[in-house]
Amino acid sequence: MEYLLDDPGSEKVYQEILRKVKTLQNGEVSGSMTRRGVVYKLNLGASIISLQQLAGRYTPNHLLALKLWNKQWRETMILATLLEKPEEVTENQMDFWVKQIQHIEIAEQAAMNLFSKTPFAFEKAVEYCLGKKSLSKITGLLIMGRLALTDRSAKNERFETFLELFPPLAKDAQLSMVFRRVFVQIAMRNPELYEIALQQAYLLRTLDSAVAQDNAEQLIDQLECDSVKELVTDRNRVK
Repeated sequence: MEYLLDDPGSEKVYQEILRKVKTLQNGEVSGSMTRRGVVYKLNLGASIISLQQLAGRYTPNHLLALKLWNKQWRETMILATLLEKPEEVTENQMDFWVKQIQHIEIAEQAAMNLFSKTPFAFEKAVEYCLGKKSLSKITGLLIMGRLALTDRSAKNERFETFLELFPPLAKDAQLSMVFRRVFVQIAMRNPELYEIALQQAYLLRTLDSAVAQDNAEQLIDQLECDSVKELVTDRNRVK
């Protein structure tokens, strides 16, 4: 993790954001999350939309993002992903942030707002999926899913590499919901990837794992439904 010299301008904006984010507090939401076991250092219960609106009032700033992330409040971590500059993120910084992620919500926001936009998104997605920590694997999967949705110039080979990593991940019940969602996002990029993904889903059904077999059945049912097939075909026509 890098260390930068602070500057008065960034500190002023940082303190201003802390004051403003406190006005977004929703005790009912934060209490509900706590009762469900979603516990942060501090959770004000602010909505994602309100945080996006707040971030929109400021210019992205690398030092500011580092300061917000290091505060470790739910809201400041989300704001950090919104106010960081993807081109200034380092691999060490990204690794450090991923290690600190404690909840899927932050993994989702980080993958969507920031990680998938970095120059090394594809490589890091693979690396995190090969890690030991469940939330690291989830973050890797979420980066893959976001790339499947947003990077229209990426070649199929990149996503085929992702699919090749999936058999071990399919056996992990903690990953199942995110795993299936990302699998389908990759499959629906185009007809070629759809066919490769469908074959992979049938392969998962042969694994010696009840979790993998259940994931496979759900994926096959979803991918083979007529509405999904039509969507894949329509997307190909638009290209």
